[in-house]
Amino acid sequence: MIITHVYTYTLNNCMDTNFEYYYNDVPGKGLCRNNLIYTSLISKDQKTFCQWYHNDTDYHRGQNQVVDPSLMQEKFDREIKYLTTMSQVYPDMVPKHKIDFLNKKIYLEIDGPDMWERAGCTGTDYSHIVSDWDVQMLKIFAAHKSLGLYKYSLHPSSYFIVNGKLKSMNYFFTYDNDDSNISLRSVMSHISEDRQKDLFPKMAEAGIDIDQPTPHSEIQLLAFESFKTNFRNEVMDQAKNIYAHTS
Repeated sequence: MIITHVYTYTLNNCMDTNFEYYYNDVPGKGLCRNNLIYTSLISKDQKTFCQWYHNDTDYHRGQNQVVDPSLMQEKFDREIKYLTTMSQVYPDMVPKHKIDFLNKKIYLEIDGPDMWERAGCTGTDYSHIVSDWDVQMLKIFAAHKSLGLYKYSLHPSSYFIVNGKLKSMNYFFTYDNDDSNISLRSVMSHISEDRQKDLFPKMAEAGIDIDQPTPHSEIQLLAFESFKTNFRNEVMDQAKNIYAHTS
């Protein structure tokens, strides 16, 4: 039996008193915010996760990545757009959800902590949590490809597990074939400092200029390469193959 630990703090500035702040307990670092963009909340019974697209200084401990209200709104809009698309076409791959447009909150049905927390926030293999996690994840990537989506928020904390099934979320950092190319400089606020340290040499190796607009197809492959720090190399290579072959 796997014992998981979720560390939460009672909110003082939110009317939703059934929810608490949600952190990941990272070895060597302690309690870390679960997300750089929004404020992560979890219900006290751990059955509902809330993405609160609100610049909460207490949660982010003064290290807020997104302070521009218009950018926060864009992230909220992207989450809704692509989470809704996935729920319509591939409903088994994302959590069931409800949206509070007024307060910019998205409530996701879950069953305990995210996959990374369940694994102790360490390692690159999650078969002790879900035996076929890799097969399920690759199917999610193939679903994204079939819809013309490019999702860059791939961290293992972006997956919850419900009845043995991976549920993908964090679509705020997702684009589609209708979006213009972007420079990576323009989205650095979405990327952790640790990830940036790993990313920069891989960008150079791939010939990607941080200040130049880059096709989303290239950024997607770069993202898979970068997340080899969190997933087995062969899984990320298979993910790259999914996107490397045109439909």
